[in-house]
Amino acid sequence: MLILLIIVFVVGYLGIVLEHSISINKSSSALLTGALSWTLVSIIIEDKHLVNEELMHHVGEIAGIVFFLMGAMTIVELVDTYHGFDIITSKITTTNKRTLLWIIAVITFILSAILDNLTTTIVMVTLLKKMVEIRNTRLMYVGLVVIAANAGGAWSPMGDVTTTMLWIGGQLSATHVMTSLFLPSLVCLIVPTLIMSFQIKGKLPPQSLEDNKGKNSEFERRLILLIGIGGLVFVPVFKYFTHLPPFVGMLLVLGVLWLITELLLKNKEEEYKAKFSIMTALTKMDLPSLLFFVGILLAVLSLQTVGVLGSLASWLDGKIQNETSLVTLIGLLSSIIDNVPLVAAAIGMYPLANFPTDHSFWDLLAYCAGTGGSTLIIGSAAGVAAMGIESIPFFWYLRRISLLALLGYFAGILVYIIQN
Repeated sequence: MLILLIIVFVVGYLGIVLEHSISINKSSSALLTGALSWTLVSIIIEDKHLVNEELMHHVGEIAGIVFFLMGAMTIVELVDTYHGFDIITSKITTTNKRTLLWIIAVITFILSAILDNLTTTIVMVTLLKKMVEIRNTRLMYVGLVVIAANAGGAWSPMGDVTTTMLWIGGQLSATHVMTSLFLPSLVCLIVPTLIMSFQIKGKLPPQSLEDNKGKNSEFERRLILLIGIGGLVFVPVFKYFTHLPPFVGMLLVLGVLWLITELLLKNKEEEYKAKFSIMTALTKMDLPSLLFFVGILLAVLSLQTVGVLGSLASWLDGKIQNETSLVTLIGLLSSIIDNVPLVAAAIGMYPLANFPTDHSFWDLLAYCAGTGGSTLIIGSAAGVAAMGIESIPFFWYLRRISLLALLGYFAGILVYIIQN
């Protein structure tokens, strides 16, 4: 039955990878894989009470991610509905593709460290959809956003869920991880951006924002943008002081923004209310992407529950004695298997008695787990979000972005080794 579970996971994974070839939506494949995997888990483990307990525990974790995504997506869509992003895009006046590439890379890298890689990706992809009309060109920028968001999140204790896990677990201190991983993460971004800048040439057509003028007031646009982006920045601060899951802060910000829009629309005409109501933003939310998250996380966590991931980690530990090589491989595996259970397995395998706080093992683990997922489009939350919003084909990303991400990944590791 254990072998059958692995086969179901592999077939489901192939269904996601070959989405466009087989013309079956990846969300369908993910949900089927997740549900069938847990059905097999219930057969493998005789104690049904234990299975239900494990499943509900994992469902709680998944629900936190889904609520977080729902809140972030709705806030971003609402800011977009009010044309708030036009304020930002109007400031970026360059039509030079290379210049825009570096601007997007730097903004994403910094924003990801302040917010987190997932929220930053949602914001930046939404911006790019307004700034770059040609799809093939835009997808190149989106691919770089995935790399930049993961690189920016790796060196911040709040920027990536795995770095946050290591910070909260006591494996890394906030100041140490920021100082030791900033340069490797920066190089991880610079290398692919530099290579891509030679691939992208020419100019973009000038932006046309006139159609958005007059539809709502400048005050409303600025207010919603300020509260929306400010609220997203507030979420990690809220988490730091309350120690509550991030989705609570995200829902709080969404509630505040909802209340403010209700007050703004109170005395408006019905047609105006229908256009700028938060209900309009909710209808634009990408539900299939959320269901994809649910399915793929259920599938991965089923493997964790029956011990497949733990066994894999133990096998790797026995075969690879060099710590740097081991963590490098874990980072590459995170592009195939979700990095959260991989890092969780590593934390369980290597107690602080073996590797004390701020040991180089934890540094590299944070970097590799955070940036290794950029190698494949489905290897990180940022990549999956971008894939959902822009419908990026798996093999397009593999051909055009994966090698760049891989070069940046290894360059960052090399910088860390030299640095230490």
